[in-house]
Amino acid sequence: MLVLALQAAGAQTPVAPAPDTPTEPVEEIIIAAPEPRYVAPTLRDRIGRVWAPVYVNGKGPLRLVLDTGASRSAVTTAAAERLGLPVATSPTVLLRGMTGEAQAPLVDVERLEIGDLTIEPAKVLVVPDAFGGAEGVLAARGLKDRRIEIEFRKDRIEIVRSRNQRAPKGYSALPIRLIRGHVPTVFARVGRIPVRAIVDTGAQQTTGNLALREALLAQRRLEEASDVIIGVTGDTQEGATSSVPPIYLGDVKVSNAQITFVDLFIFKHWRMTEEPAIMIGMDVLGVLDTLIIDYKRREMQIRLVQ
Repeated sequence: MLVLALQAAGAQTPVAPAPDTPTEPVEEIIIAAPEPRYVAPTLRDRIGRVWAPVYVNGKGPLRLVLDTGASRSAVTTAAAERLGLPVATSPTVLLRGMTGEAQAPLVDVERLEIGDLTIEPAKVLVVPDAFGGAEGVLAARGLKDRRIEIEFRKDRIEIVRSRNQRAPKGYSALPIRLIRGHVPTVFARVGRIPVRAIVDTGAQQTTGNLALREALLAQRRLEEASDVIIGVTGDTQEGATSSVPPIYLGDVKVSNAQITFVDLFIFKHWRMTEEPAIMIGMDVLGVLDTLIIDYKRREMQIRLVQ
């Protein structure tokens, strides 16, 4: 679920159009990142988000943040204007974000394309620019038979049809449950505390509910600092950020993690307030070497940096 972040500055890398795809250019797309220039079609910015080159009605590519926590894909108001989408005549729907809810136009488009994935027809939300320099988000809806593979050290993302592949040697495999059929969750641990964990590639920071904070306080003292989370709706919520014991994802141990504890609107919406729960953001996922989410297999496969 997307939260606000600042645009990173650095090397500029053009994103090449998908081969053999008839396109109508919108404008040159530049991805800014602190890393050197790479050949890969997708780069992560400084806060660890994953950019995906997406075509809308054959136009683009637009750089969208891959957001496994989002229920619908979205484009910014500026991108919608350049694409010529009929925003003014489209109906509005209730958009639920991490921190609140708001009305947003829902626009019909002919198709969305990334790699060999085509979603047609499709609907996209139109929202203000709250994406840290991206032009929207690519949601997981429509990926029910797909496999997402993200290699963070190679700055590569691939979305392909799942072939029910088992985890490669050296990977840990975790079964996933899908909220509303598309938001992946796994069982994890924060120290000795079992938690239900939402895997959210659109979030900058990892957040925990108040039930987890209470469970940790029963075991140890937390050194907390005040923090603010800004959601895609523009609403804000205050919380306390603290270092926590290692986060365990199957056999993978992530040390030196921090969690912002906040009574998030989205935890209430998904009825995840009574038992300890976290929303794993890119601050944790970004320390992995490779992250694979296989929606057809209902499995997350991960590997730490070797």
